[in-house]
Amino acid sequence: MSIQVIGLNPAVDVEWRVDAYNWNEKTVIQSARSWAGGKPPNVARWLKYLGYESELLTPLGGEPGRLILRDLEAWGVNVNQVPLAEDTRVNVMVTPDSGQQLRFNPKGPKLSSSEWKAVYDNAEAGFRKHSLTILSGSLPRDASPGIHARFVRMARKLGRKVILDCDGRTLEIGAKAKPFMVKPNRFELAQWIGRSLKTRTDFLGAAKELSDVTGGWVFLSLDAGGGILIDAGQGVALSAAAPRVKALNEVGAGDSLLAQLAGQVGKSVDPEEWLRWSIATGSAFVQVPAGKLAKKSTIRKLAREVRVRKLR
Repeated sequence: MSIQVIGLNPAVDVEWRVDAYNWNEKTVIQSARSWAGGKPPNVARWLKYLGYESELLTPLGGEPGRLILRDLEAWGVNVNQVPLAEDTRVNVMVTPDSGQQLRFNPKGPKLSSSEWKAVYDNAEAGFRKHSLTILSGSLPRDASPGIHARFVRMARKLGRKVILDCDGRTLEIGAKAKPFMVKPNRFELAQWIGRSLKTRTDFLGAAKELSDVTGGWVFLSLDAGGGILIDAGQGVALSAAAPRVKALNEVGAGDSLLAQLAGQVGKSVDPEEWLRWSIATGSAFVQVPAGKLAKKSTIRKLAREVRVRKLR
């Protein structure tokens, strides 16, 4: 199965390492690095690394866009670029030697009507070419929150599967378009349902409600708590705890999990394997620095440790 990734608001990720924050005073940057980031490039990079055939459809503009394109091509990612007049955004992470990381994410560029038309035309061609599409990440500045729902309807009309990974109003509208699967984390699910979720029973109930709306699969990522996979219509509910590992970084862990999830769905293996390998990949990712790839041997080792159980 060939996989299309549609990412409408990619970014250059920049990390500044500092000794500590000096509030209201100069803070010296000890080291800096940058790479193609944002959810869609991360997902596409992981798909390539894991050996899945894929293509990334993304709008890119200015020097940040050129940097992203250079990185993606160096990683061997197949890119379908829509050129933009405005610059692609640049995300900044400030990481101290100890303490919490600061993250700054701009809204991104505003696309013109002709640029949006190019996006839609390329997406439709991609739906015809690829069996599965991942809709991932945030939207550009001033974009309609119903854009992902439009993509889902386009794909369904052609008999294609869509995995939706977004939040807020975009998730609310997109879920009603009935994608094959949605992949919220705990915060995104609580935001969608409009109430606090504290216990595993709370998460399970909310995930079932979301599955009732989509008529399909819900993969709930619980970070170090593992994940829950549900299709209420089929009466399937599975859970898996994440292996205990030492986490160095969590930026992009959900993207690695999503890439493996899509790849496993494409293999037509049992849902238990979707859950097992996705949790193992996310757990392997958090053990390496931001922007790096975990060893495949580590993923295989962790997959043997993941235990999937059926829920009532």
